Amino acid sequence: MNNKSVCDSWFATKKISDLLYCINEIHYWEWNRANIWLIKGKTQDLLIDTGLGVASLRQYIASLIDKPLLAIASHVHFDHAGGIHEFDNIAIHTAEAEALRHGDCHAALCNPESGWILDEHFSQLPYAGFTATQYTFQAAEPTQLLQEGDVIDLGDRAFEILHLPGHSPGCIALYDPFSQELFSGDIVYDGDLLDQLPGSDISTYISSYERLQHLPVEIVYPGHYHMFGQQRMQELIADYLEAKRQPGCPSKKFSLNTQEIVKQHTHRSGS
Repeated sequence: MNNKSVCDSWFATKKISDLLYCINEIHYWEWNRANIWLIKGKTQDLLIDTGLGVASLRQYIASLIDKPLLAIASHVHFDHAGGIHEFDNIAIHTAEAEALRHGDCHAALCNPESGWILDEHFSQLPYAGFTATQYTFQAAEPTQLLQEGDVIDLGDRAFEILHLPGHSPGCIALYDPFSQELFSGDIVYDGDLLDQLPGSDISTYISSYERLQHLPVEIVYPGHYHMFGQQRMQELIADYLEAKRQPGCPSKKFSLNTQEIVKQHTHRSGS
């Protein structure tokens, strides 16, 4: 029987700037606790990832939302997409759309045999009577399917979708080439990188990292742990490639619609 207390609030928010918030599920296991990023835009707001879905994120952020909201899952794993079913406008990469559409617990890593959701991972409970065995990954119908090179326009800034598989088939990052900010999901973060999960592929991860080596980045807002800059990103990439790359692996160049995005942003700023 679970005798843990019920938390006063499941979420906590850190204000990074007037237009950026980081939300965390503070009573869940730190090692797998995902960062939820809320970006305020001129014409729409953007939510990158949605946590476990054991408490209402939509209700929690309601006071911060004053325009249409697009919720994006950086990938379908339960710690990132578990709460996305609450939202009206939902986007995910095409490679993982079916998994989200059908509530695929295997792809989301929350089937019981995976062992990723355990009672000991919760320091307090999201609601009375909660147990890990009750956890379900709720299906959701995407309203937008994302692909490499798609642009998410918030009116005063735009993000390009980068498809960077390896951790999972549909992993994406969002990149603002004007500010050189990267919202990286689980592609790169300052912690143990997971590349042996169902759906992971090390050779594909290597190719994604070879692309990232060519990307100008000022700051990375990752899917887990803390923010970091270009130097740390390059160190993490180099360490991974040194450990994993085999002789003869091809190198991929980085390709973006960067010039067009910067051109559009500059035009808006000058108008």
